[in-house]
Amino acid sequence: MHRPCRLLRAFLAASAACLCSVGAQAQTAVLYGLLDASGSHVKDVGGNSRWQLDSGNMQFSFIGFRGSEDLGGGLRAVFRLESYVSVDSGSAGRSATATDPFWAREASVGLSGSFGTTVLGRTESPLYRATINFNPFGESAGFSPSARQYFGARGAVVGDSRWNNSLSYTNNASDAPLRINFAANLPEDLPGVVPEHRRNYGLSVAYITGPFAVVAVAEKVQNSAFALPAGFERQMTYQIGATYDFSFLRVYGQVGRVKTEADVDVQTILYQLGGAIPIGNSLILFAYGNSHIKTSVKAVTDRTASIGYDYFLSKHTDIYVAAMLEKLSFTSSGNGVAGGVRMRF
Repeated sequence: MHRPCRLLRAFLAASAACLCSVGAQAQTAVLYGLLDASGSHVKDVGGNSRWQLDSGNMQFSFIGFRGSEDLGGGLRAVFRLESYVSVDSGSAGRSATATDPFWAREASVGLSGSFGTTVLGRTESPLYRATINFNPFGESAGFSPSARQYFGARGAVVGDSRWNNSLSYTNNASDAPLRINFAANLPEDLPGVVPEHRRNYGLSVAYITGPFAVVAVAEKVQNSAFALPAGFERQMTYQIGATYDFSFLRVYGQVGRVKTEADVDVQTILYQLGGAIPIGNSLILFAYGNSHIKTSVKAVTDRTASIGYDYFLSKHTDIYVAAMLEKLSFTSSGNGVAGGVRMRF
């Protein structure tokens, strides 16, 4: 079945769920999403330049629906289904060439109450959540140094930003300073590997009070739906992030260490500094990231700097322009500039 057809069926199913919820007072279901499209000029590191129409340059486009049922006594059943959308081609996935499963952004069901929220399925890893929340460009695949250096095509982290076959827990502390997110998973199919020896674990602890927030994350990865390095054993990642809002300027900082154990061991040290300046209905964004990759063979440094202007036409719609410069050791530099529109619904 073609991906556009699958996407249409999912949309109709979501709409039907919303209509059905009208007749059931104890149940709710909501259709929502985000569309981001931009025109850009890009030169890859060590590659050629080109003009293109992009989807998800500032934020990955997606469509989803979520719902809950009141079970009484403060307990609720919850679910979430989210699919990435490539606006430029109309296909499902983060890009037209991506091999994402249809519900790649999230597919989960579970229970929520005073104890927190626990869900099972495909969920966001604690490291990814902390990485995108503590840098000014968020998850921008085109312009966030952190997102690119941790999770991009040459990113230090093996595997995806989401884990299959996972259990995820959040403590529901929206009005309390301490926020906890824990996730773990099991592999589905790793021939010749004992499953109980190939779990992923991740834990983030954040403290948020007034204009200040800080987060610490630890993560162990031993399995992935993506291809892994030869002789891969495990990857350990540690990260600390912080942000402070001075009203006229919000500053962001991150520092992390990623160690990969495989036939060729790799250690990567990363840091990012950035800020967001509010001016009326707009934001000026800027960030610099440094990723130093060291193996027994050589050391490589990736430096990325970005700047952007984001203007909010309304609560749901904004337009933006942004530029990025990337320098990688031993090869020619890369750059990109884009202008686009983003709409939430």
